[in-house]
Amino acid sequence: MEDLHRTLATYAYSVLGSMDDARDVVQDVMEKYIGMDRSPIEDVRNYLIKATVNRAINLKKRKTYESTYGKWLPEPVEVHTPDSPLIREQTASYSLLVLMERLNPLERGVFILKEGFGYRHQEIAEVLDIRPDHSRQLFLRAGKSLQKTAYTPKGTAPKDLEAYVRALTGSDLKKLESLLQEDVELMADGGKLVKVVSGFSQGSRATAELLHKVHGLFLGGDDWFITQMNHLPALVFHRDGLVHNCQIMDFDGQGIVRVYSLVDPQKLKSIKIP
Repeated sequence: MEDLHRTLATYAYSVLGSMDDARDVVQDVMEKYIGMDRSPIEDVRNYLIKATVNRAINLKKRKTYESTYGKWLPEPVEVHTPDSPLIREQTASYSLLVLMERLNPLERGVFILKEGFGYRHQEIAEVLDIRPDHSRQLFLRAGKSLQKTAYTPKGTAPKDLEAYVRALTGSDLKKLESLLQEDVELMADGGKLVKVVSGFSQGSRATAELLHKVHGLFLGGDDWFITQMNHLPALVFHRDGLVHNCQIMDFDGQGIVRVYSLVDPQKLKSIKIP
């Protein structure tokens, strides 16, 4: 049952971008399932997946995801933990989760089921109570909105991230700028509690200066470690048992093209300090 809960949470999280909300959705689905007449249900797993995805889509339609400070970003998930293989293998890359905020909830549901979980359009139609041709249209529309080449992960060598850490913690502004692509973007999410210096930055010089300033003002005395969040490398700063900042980086093989900086305590609370 625990594995099934994790599986359902992975589906809901992919739609919502929030693990807390995903767990709430799964709890609601399971409570309703336990209290109902289950005799007509032939395939319990498929029934629960259908109920979970639909409830997550409906929640995404109703709930406004935004931050008071900075730009709202999805909650990151560590994928190297020994949870079920589904969570490790089918949790979307972080850059894709951010881009999927462009989609409406139904487009997002179709795209996730087709691209992330390998569903056929006939199966998607059954899950979402739509026609197969409508599923195809929504999937094509989603693909055009996302511009697939923009979110294909390229990976990075450990030396690339180590060079970034040395430049940032060593206040080497020139080296830091050289590691960033010319059109690099930085997005910062402080949630409703933490003010950010800037919610958005673009360009290697401006972004390097912002990263350098934030580190000098707030993170200089913190410990740090390197990990993976949603299949992308991440640098996590912590002090006195609390995580203060998680920087998730998207590399394109030539340098860093995006930095997602999270300082919202609600989105950092599940990150485990080694």
